[in-house]
Amino acid sequence: MTSHAQNTPPESEPPSPQALRARYESGATVDELVADSGLSYGTVLNRLHDAGTVMRTSWQTRRMRQNPQARRRLAAHMRTLYEQHGATLTELATAAGETRRGARRLLIEAGGTVRTTQQTLRMRTAARAAERHKLALSLRARYEAGATVPELATEHSYSIANVYRFLHQAGTPMRPQHRHGPAHDTRKRP
Repeated sequence: MTSHAQNTPPESEPPSPQALRARYESGATVDELVADSGLSYGTVLNRLHDAGTVMRTSWQTRRMRQNPQARRRLAAHMRTLYEQHGATLTELATAAGETRRGARRLLIEAGGTVRTTQQTLRMRTAARAAERHKLALSLRARYEAGATVPELATEHSYSIANVYRFLHQAGTPMRPQHRHGPAHDTRKRP
């Protein structure tokens, strides 16, 4: 009983919701917080909820305690995917076998900052623009090496109009157009 008394804060100072949240997020269970604080189970849950704590399942707590180094590696990997490759929280959750909340928590643990939806859209738009520019330059090189627009369209599964658009974006000097249909009879009818 003396060990319980040593861990119990003075009656006049129950632990704050933030203090309970910090202990919980560092791996303590609700039962351990109840035992250490002297508060009831419901009061601890209410304070964790008031502090905005994202609750874990028991298996998440076990996994967290079993291998904290693996958790840190996973969190760092998720941060890289999020910040350098523009992954969304949903994509991170799928990759890690977590919920979106769990993925968000891991990202924050790794020192990441959660983006707004608009920031994610801007990031992805910029990445797509860079990919399109790279494709346009590749199409230009193939075109200047002698490939025709219909060949490029077939090769890359684009419409002919899209290939022309990419070539135009890359500033490609175009060859004179050829007729791709059947030859027309230039003789006049009597």
